[in-house]
Amino acid sequence: MNYLPFNSFPPQVLFQEIPDEISLAFTITGCPLKCQGCHSTDTWDQNKGIFLSNNLYMDYLNRYKKMISCVLFFGGEWQQKALIEKLLISKKMGLKTCLYTGLDYVPRHIYQHLNYLKTGPWRKALGGLESTTTNQRFLELSTGNLLNYRFKKDHTHVAA
Repeated sequence: MNYLPFNSFPPQVLFQEIPDEISLAFTITGCPLKCQGCHSTDTWDQNKGIFLSNNLYMDYLNRYKKMISCVLFFGGEWQQKALIEKLLISKKMGLKTCLYTGLDYVPRHIYQHLNYLKTGPWRKALGGLESTTTNQRFLELSTGNLLNYRFKKDHTHVAA
């Protein structure tokens, strides 16, 4: 499993991708989906990026553990064994986990290790999570709650 560093830096710490969480994000290369309009075509080549061994992954988690509450994977479901290993390491370290995928669903043996899951391919005409017409779904898996409303500019209303 390779990850694509952002401008040659280690994984990014993000504040907006998961409501109420500070996330360490890994963009995984080798995406087979190749969604039309994808803004991350540089992730399609599985040979790009840096190999994310479990030891390197744990080093990153140890380095950032006082700053983050969640680990986010942009993709990686196509390398199920490696992804699940990383999710289990995260959980063991007391961190929440999230997967962003262009698939409409992921197998139970993956999502059982996740706290959050964003599904659905990017479709420009439908917009992203902030759009009322989006096909994408952001779920809190422990409750089954759809959290798309949290991505809208005015999310003061209660989720249905």
